[in-house]
Amino acid sequence: MLMKVGYYQFRPLFGKVQHNLKKVVNALQSVKADLIVLPELAFTGYHFRDRNELKGLAEDPDSSLTVEVLVKLCQQKNMYLVTGFAEKSKDKLFNSSLLIGPLGVEHTYRKLHLFNEEMNLFDAGDIPLQINVVKDVKVGMLVCFDWVFPETMRVLTLQGAEVIAHPSNLVLSFCQEAMITRCLENRVFAITTNRFGSDKRPHGEIRFTGKSQIVGPGGVLIKRAASQREALFVTEIDPEQSHNKNITALNDLIADRRPEYYQDLMN
Repeated sequence: MLMKVGYYQFRPLFGKVQHNLKKVVNALQSVKADLIVLPELAFTGYHFRDRNELKGLAEDPDSSLTVEVLVKLCQQKNMYLVTGFAEKSKDKLFNSSLLIGPLGVEHTYRKLHLFNEEMNLFDAGDIPLQINVVKDVKVGMLVCFDWVFPETMRVLTLQGAEVIAHPSNLVLSFCQEAMITRCLENRVFAITTNRFGSDKRPHGEIRFTGKSQIVGPGGVLIKRAASQREALFVTEIDPEQSHNKNITALNDLIADRRPEYYQDLMN
């Protein structure tokens, strides 16, 4: 069964939630896709001054007008979105990713590995990695800096993931190439959606690298966006290609593992 997947790379304006939401909705109005991945923190921007500022912009997905609009979009288009989201949950704040479909929010993933100053803003993720079924396709979710920990993608692969949705706000120069390696060593599809531009704030500026991409099993780069340009891209993939874990005729990347010798990974 083929699946139409894609990314929307854009430049969120910091703190302008309604503006960013309107931009996403307008951009996706004419799209025909099963799954679109948006950037990390797609509606709030990234470079928060402090936790109080983040708290003022974060939302509870259960009572979020932003989520409400995205659900309606998914209903109209019969599609799914994976989007970065500043999540408020009681007294906690998470850098999250939401899987949204025509029936609402189907799963919330909270970023497990916080990057740099995020540690002073967000609470660390507390929801185990899991796959979700999107139109009969098994989809796993990561957020940005999770890429540097190969265990995350391997766990999702062992759970049966065919596609990894990876909202990001990348600032380092080597993630895109590393994700090619992740797809090589796990033989899955990955959609990494980055933002571009910069968040210029009174306390400093952070610039993002763009170059959103879709990678196929075996580390095949299907499409990569330009660094500093808006980009909407949709393509058709065959998720069943991820079922073939052979890197040679005699080597299966999953079956050949010897986990009895990997016990130090649990320390």
